[in-house]
Amino acid sequence: MAPNSVVVTMEKPNSFAIVEINASDPLFPDKEKAASPKQFTWLLLLKVYKAFTCISWLATAFKSMLISIKKRKMSEEEEEEPRTRGKLYRFINVFLVISVVALVIEVIAHFKNWNLNVLSPLEIQGFVHWLYMACFSFRVNYLAPLLVMLSKFCTVLFLIQSLDRLILCLGCFWIKFKKLKPQINGEAYDIEDPSSFPMVLVQIPMCNEREVYAQSIGAACELDWPRDRLLIQVLDDSSDGNVQLLIQDEVSSWRQKGINIIYRHRLVRTGYKAGNLKSAMGCDYIQDYEFVAIFDADFQPNPDFLKQTIPHFKGNPEVGLVQARWSFVNKDENLLTRLQNVNLCFHFEVEQQVNGQFLNFFGFNGTAGVWRIKALEDSGGWLERTTVEDMDIAVRAHLNGWKFIFLNDVKVLCELPESYEAYKKQQHRWHSGPMQLFRLCLPAIITSKISIWKKANLIFLFFLLRKLILPFYSFTLFCIILPLTMFIPEAELPLWVICYVPIFMSLLNILPSPQSFPFLVPYLLFENTMSVTKFNAMISGLFQLGSAYEWVVTKKTGRSSESDLVAFAERESKEKIILRTHSDSGLELLSKMKEEEGTPVIKKKRNRLYRKEVALAFLLLTAAARTLLSAHGVHFYFLLFQGLSFLVVGLDLIGEQVS
Repeated sequence: MAPNSVVVTMEKPNSFAIVEINASDPLFPDKEKAASPKQFTWLLLLKVYKAFTCISWLATAFKSMLISIKKRKMSEEEEEEPRTRGKLYRFINVFLVISVVALVIEVIAHFKNWNLNVLSPLEIQGFVHWLYMACFSFRVNYLAPLLVMLSKFCTVLFLIQSLDRLILCLGCFWIKFKKLKPQINGEAYDIEDPSSFPMVLVQIPMCNEREVYAQSIGAACELDWPRDRLLIQVLDDSSDGNVQLLIQDEVSSWRQKGINIIYRHRLVRTGYKAGNLKSAMGCDYIQDYEFVAIFDADFQPNPDFLKQTIPHFKGNPEVGLVQARWSFVNKDENLLTRLQNVNLCFHFEVEQQVNGQFLNFFGFNGTAGVWRIKALEDSGGWLERTTVEDMDIAVRAHLNGWKFIFLNDVKVLCELPESYEAYKKQQHRWHSGPMQLFRLCLPAIITSKISIWKKANLIFLFFLLRKLILPFYSFTLFCIILPLTMFIPEAELPLWVICYVPIFMSLLNILPSPQSFPFLVPYLLFENTMSVTKFNAMISGLFQLGSAYEWVVTKKTGRSSESDLVAFAERESKEKIILRTHSDSGLELLSKMKEEEGTPVIKKKRNRLYRKEVALAFLLLTAAARTLLSAHGVHFYFLLFQGLSFLVVGLDLIGEQVS
């Protein structure tokens, strides 16, 4: 009897026989239809068609991407330093070629089911099999032990740095729980007696800041402080003659309104910002002033800024610096500014606040701060030896015993870089300068009279852990070691290194800006993507390469300044009223004004090509393809998305493009 038969027995007086009903009987037409060979063939053809369509789409997308890369490579201008970029770029390319060759050999070995334990030369089949076995032997005996050692070393550094972050977060939680904040000693200044207010100097260094010069000058001139006790210095290093005239006109208009403001321009721009500030502090009238407030060209302090900061010096003769927090007017403009906001919120809310509360020391942010002039003079003044003159003067003041205060509740509006090009150049300067400074000031730290604990904090935590180790392990562990382990499985990284700990640390970084929680994964991927720029900058500063002394003024868009100009126009003439929503930016408002005036707003944009990021993208994607042969789930997804994030950044598809 067939196994798919159904037997029905009917017992009746007439003795019916046994009836068999087979599954192929016409009584079951649906089952017969499902088993139709013709339908099965069409199903197979449909699946093959879908597979070919998917492959064709991927091939077309890959071809378009290669054409786009080729065009940008041909049209791009060389903006990066040739020496350091060339060495790192060549290293990545060699690594990429080796990975592609290894992937091809691994694919062949996978489909031919070659046994890795074959030892007899007689069992080797052909040259490719021999090459595969030779690579396997070299990998097991030489590469794997070295990679295991390096991965363990980087993992230890990763855990130490993560522990430091965790301790900083616990310190921040303690400050919030205990509601700790700097207190003002003594009584406030007598409003009715202007002579009781100290003499304050306000300095605004700028260089070709066409987009934002008016907003910074206007904000400084509106500071609520007795006019005879306040002097504003506009320190212009602009090389553009038209910009110089615009700034001079702005200064003259405020001077006519009774503001004590001075315009200074240097003919030779030596020492960049440090040289500009040093030149301004050399004026004879500086000796009449007790404090100096510094604002970069895109910063807009509130009118009560001085009244919130200067009183902290009163009754505290050992306080040399009071630093305010930055607040960003364009933090929601694009994905790039949102991710920057996460980083800087953690920097101010956690790092600066905890160090200021418990150590009375942190790195000066270069702007939105007030210095006691005596502290600057005792520390040697502004020096032109590095591109991080703000950190330089802070370290020297700390070595001379001066204390710092950070005010987390005093915020100054400023602007974030909106293009990846501007952000990359800013990060290069911020990460090469500290290594320059570390080489220069290490002897002074060792021979200083501060306590051993403060020396250890400066050397091991402030410089080595947060400025050197962080970019080193980020780039080495996630961009070099992790792809290598896919081809050398003997050194495979555990899941908690590539998944659990990084996600937990990224979650801690996002806590100061909870509205950015949906960007947790993009933030983690973007930080790893930026590691190549930070690592390159760190190496440049540590070994004093040519790019270590490169200073490029961060490109501004003037979004906030345009909003101020619109508001000014509304106050001066009530003829036009432009309604601004919360989502409108300064550029959008300016566009509305120009459209009403009949002026077309045309802004040509182009994408750049960042070769190191693109090469690393293909390297990580190659490693992701290798994981498919060994069924590494989490490793595959991490390498895939990390490679795609490198590709997005390398093709300049994040942030606004610059013309």
